[in-house]
Amino acid sequence: MPLLINGERVDLDQPTGDMIRAYPHLEEKAKLLRSQPAQIVEPKGLLYVQQREFAVTTPKDGSVSILGSDDATTCHIVVLRHTGNGATCLTHCDGSDTEAEVSLIMSSVKSFSDTTGHGRLEVHLVGGFNDDRQLSQKLTNQLLRAFDLQTDDVHLVTFCVTELNDREEKDIHFPIIYGIAVNVKTAEIFPATFPEKGPDEDLRSAHILTGATLTNIYDPKTEQLHIGPYFWRPFPHVDFWLEQDDKEILQNLSTSPLAEPPHFVSHIRSTLTFLKEHPFPSRSLFPDRKPRIYKKNEEGLWEQVCSDKI
Repeated sequence: MPLLINGERVDLDQPTGDMIRAYPHLEEKAKLLRSQPAQIVEPKGLLYVQQREFAVTTPKDGSVSILGSDDATTCHIVVLRHTGNGATCLTHCDGSDTEAEVSLIMSSVKSFSDTTGHGRLEVHLVGGFNDDRQLSQKLTNQLLRAFDLQTDDVHLVTFCVTELNDREEKDIHFPIIYGIAVNVKTAEIFPATFPEKGPDEDLRSAHILTGATLTNIYDPKTEQLHIGPYFWRPFPHVDFWLEQDDKEILQNLSTSPLAEPPHFVSHIRSTLTFLKEHPFPSRSLFPDRKPRIYKKNEEGLWEQVCSDKI
């Protein structure tokens, strides 16, 4: 079955503006979400999800209680949740292969038992804005269509994307919400920022910059974060990019140069530097072809686990 709003199948041939007008409660909910100040989420109990990553867990998880992601401009953050068993997935989509990504997160949530019993699958979409290249609108449409192709009923509950997440300042458009978190135990979704985006932030970012596909980073059964093994070829023209000024990096390596958060360029420089230092990750990072594994310690922070203890 398809994508549903209030139990009705969504007409995806109509413009999203018409869909919003047909279901005014979606706009009201988006307005309520936009009006909340972004909460600062500390690392304790947090699993931070980068672009082209996803993680799924349940309220029974003793290590992770919050899934979150931010720095989304044209990207969308997707939360898919089963209301019966509480299995919750968060992912950060950029439009690279939306249909395959939606199938992947659907199967990850459905892999938990008893989804066929009571409860339903609900999806929450947040992110994007009225960008000049209309990349946000394109991604919104891709996500709606991908969920509509699923064999299971999926109920669209939160729709705070593109025109519903847009603000204008001096003729320049920006997203209102750049990041969200979901409390796995209570199902609360709220705007959020994250001082800590680790572990292995540069490694994970390098994986994205070298063309990664959507990657599951968490095993809820063992409550362990798995990073890699990732492999890439030497990044082309890395020295050239590192020599460029901030403006050139912003113009050429962002989908929305005017709307990026202030730390965008320093983040890209850090990732490029990492790629220069590790042109062959099979030698320097993953010589044994095994992932880097982390588990939460007693303070609720990620700590690397030695592979021989797994």
